[in-house]
Amino acid sequence: MRKLTMIALLAGFFTLTVSSCRDTEPKKTQTEEIIDDMQNKGADIKVKDDKIKMETEDEKVKIKTDDDGNTKIKQKDKE
Repeated sequence: MRKLTMIALLAGFFTLTVSSCRDTEPKKTQTEEIIDDMQNKGADIKVKDDKIKMETEDEKVKIKTDDDGNTKIKQKDKE
């Protein structure tokens, strides 16, 4: 009986150890990913109330959030 209890405790310990090693970093939204990408490219970023405009030599991105929290993203390559 004692042996069974020890096995159960060890199994529980290993289960907690493995599950605590999971990646718990929150996932980024599409908007956050685009902003990070444009910052890495050295974009000029302008922020007004509910609009974000970013521009590099190669592309333009506009992000607009409306009153309901919906986000619209416009991406254009400069030609």
